[in-house]
Amino acid sequence: MTDAILVLNAGSSSLKFAVFDMLGKGEEPALAVRGQIAGIGTAPRFEVRDAGGNPLPGTADGDGPGSHAAALSQLLDWLEGHAGGHRVVAAGHRVVHGGSKHTVPARIDAALIDALAALAPLAPHHQPHNVAAIVALARRLPALPQVACFDTAFHATQPVVARRLALPRALRDKGLRRYGFHGLSYEYIVGAVPGLTGAALPPRLVVAHLGNGASMCAIENGRSVATTMGFSTLDGLPMGTRCGVVDPDVLLYLMREEGMDEPALFDLLYNHSGLLGLSGISSDMATLLASNDDAAAEAVAFYCYRVGRELGSLAAALGGLDALVFTGGIGEHAAPVRARICEGAAWLGLAFDADANAGGGPRISTLGSAVGAWVVPTDEELMIARHTRALVA
Repeated sequence: MTDAILVLNAGSSSLKFAVFDMLGKGEEPALAVRGQIAGIGTAPRFEVRDAGGNPLPGTADGDGPGSHAAALSQLLDWLEGHAGGHRVVAAGHRVVHGGSKHTVPARIDAALIDALAALAPLAPHHQPHNVAAIVALARRLPALPQVACFDTAFHATQPVVARRLALPRALRDKGLRRYGFHGLSYEYIVGAVPGLTGAALPPRLVVAHLGNGASMCAIENGRSVATTMGFSTLDGLPMGTRCGVVDPDVLLYLMREEGMDEPALFDLLYNHSGLLGLSGISSDMATLLASNDDAAAEAVAFYCYRVGRELGSLAAALGGLDALVFTGGIGEHAAPVRARICEGAAWLGLAFDADANAGGGPRISTLGSAVGAWVVPTDEELMIARHTRALVA
């Protein structure tokens, strides 16, 4: 039997998972299988592929699991019968929020579970599901070591001025500050770029993690100094269904004039805004790029405009720019979006290579460009597996 690490990423209606050999080639955790149970509670779909991307037999979807605990039980049952000689000896979890105290990956115990549950008001769309997966796994396998890896941790290096909100200090003391997210992705990219470019990490780097959730990060000598997401995962760029930055008085207006309460605002900002709200068609960038509808074109244009503005802001935080990296579902696959952003960044010294971009990169700037531009696939699951192995080995 091969010792393996189970990586879990629990969302509001999905449970993404991956299994890594504890020791792979070069002592790096090696991916064995990856998949997800999507549509939990509605129309569940169990999807799993091997390390080469080939579909593996899953389970019958049927009525499927109605909760994350049931989905986890279904997954563990599948692993017992299909893991191909893998014995799960540890589990690593993506936990969206670590608050101000948890800035490095940590072994999970009862006290940490309570602390993470207490942070749910800071990330109500994610944290409860992350914690639910931890609790469910502990009940099923109480002796299994579990590790929490925090999406906020990478941004703990930001200077105090970058973390502040212009609110009374008493509110800051209650946790109201900028945190930043997608840290596991940024951490992976920082480690991956030198191997891809064959050179040292650019000292002034901006990474654009563009997907259904989207943010950007200014990274100076490998450390986060500014990011577009702040107190919550709503801030910054427009996303699939999330609004991005909005004038706070818009919310006061909606409460006062439209009679919207907190649940209605939550639903609007998290589930009906972003690309979906702008277009009225879809939250999926590929669908919008393929559409001939003017509203789809307007949504794409707004998205690219906002990324361009944030790029300028992050370059200012760095005092200049040496490289730009695209990652995430849109960043890795939407060449027209990358083209608009790079063409708009010519003022920063980025000379765009349209042919390389059409081919997917990895380098999409010319060789003589003052600012390099790259496409680098992210791997948050591998990052979690690395941290988990380090803490339990």
